Amino acid sequence: MSKVNELVEQIKGLTVVEVSELVKALEEEFGVSAAAPVAVAAAPAAAAPAAAAAEEKASYNVVLKGLKPDAAKVGVIKAVNEITGLGLMGAKALIEGAPKAVKENVAPAEAKELQKKLEDAGAEVELQ
Repeated sequence: MSKVNELVEQIKGLTVVEVSELVKALEEEFGVSAAAPVAVAAAPAAAAPAAAAAEEKASYNVVLKGLKPDAAKVGVIKAVNEITGLGLMGAKALIEGAPKAVKENVAPAEAKELQKKLEDAGAEVELQ
């Protein structure tokens, strides 16, 4: 058994308080800090969400939030019918069940086009 394995076995037999004292003694003896590696490891993890937010999404869900107050429901039904291929009753049911996804996993350019088409018809739309 190597010296490292022997030390690990000895440390397993220590209480939490004794391990804490050991860490402090090692820090003082060798002039190091056990907290430094944790701080270094945390920095890249914190940067990851910021980088993800900066990237544009590869696909969007076009979500119908509802109708604009002065909108004609028939125009929105026709637009949803054209986009989804649903029948008129299916399109009407989708609108009445809002908020609901009209189309999912759409390329950014197509998503913006569909959003404009639906908004022009009188719908409130969100890209997610």
